[in-house]
Amino acid sequence: MNDLYAAIDQIVAANGFAVTAVCDVLQVSRSAYYAWCDDQPAVREVRDEQLMPFVRDIFREHRRRYGARRVAFELSQRGESCGVERAAKLLKSAGLKAIQPKSFKPRTTDSRHTLGYSPNLILDADDPTRLNELWVADITYVPLSDGSFAYLALIMDRCSRKIIGWELAESMAEELTLSALRSAIRQRQPTADLIHHSDRGGQYAGTNYRAVLRRTHIRQSMSRAGNCYDNAFMESCFGTIKTELEMTDYESIAAARREIATYIAYYNNSRRHSSLEYLTPTQFELNMRAKISELHCP
Repeated sequence: MNDLYAAIDQIVAANGFAVTAVCDVLQVSRSAYYAWCDDQPAVREVRDEQLMPFVRDIFREHRRRYGARRVAFELSQRGESCGVERAAKLLKSAGLKAIQPKSFKPRTTDSRHTLGYSPNLILDADDPTRLNELWVADITYVPLSDGSFAYLALIMDRCSRKIIGWELAESMAEELTLSALRSAIRQRQPTADLIHHSDRGGQYAGTNYRAVLRRTHIRQSMSRAGNCYDNAFMESCFGTIKTELEMTDYESIAAARREIATYIAYYNNSRRHSSLEYLTPTQFELNMRAKISELHCP
């Protein structure tokens, strides 16, 4: 019976199931199981000691960006069974605290220009289910040590959360966003049913930007006036990036570019996203393409 009780202990720890439910399914006496547990503290302590090096390794590898849920999932991928609660206790006992995101503070985009606006094409739309169905774009500030700012433009595939185009520059002029857009188009070669969504900023309403979208048959969509929540997904993404980078004042644009490039590669290829069933964006896209290939196989 000891092996059966140990199995129950592992099932409960790994999956978060209720002890009552597991015992009922296996037709095991709960009181007998609890009596066994009272005699097994040393077993759990030994297991905690076995898991701790893995927990420390994962926490260091992801530079304090993983909390208990991602640590537990990563352990399972390495063949080490561990529930979320146990992972949280191990992190706490080791004094390992993940970086906490700051609260989202919306900022209204300055749309005081005469370049015209595009309608919001995603206002009542469902979440995208295909790659290159919806791209979202935005700009944020990057502080420099001399008191000035650089500006970061990103474009993300909304389906896979993958950052597919970006640029960092001293100026927030149209060329900043154009460079990110051209990079995304070169990488993805999108088809004509793609929507590009952004705020109403002049960088996205400029003549050259609109011309590139028209030439590539990309439909343009913009948030409603003064409503930052229409593009809240990108606002949230910037919050994650700034938090996990622990973004401070960079010595130069070159230094900022190096660190941001490293982080974007990590974000796309190594960081597991809970919204993607704990896959990385790159893994998620590979899985989607493999499923499409299977459907088209004779």
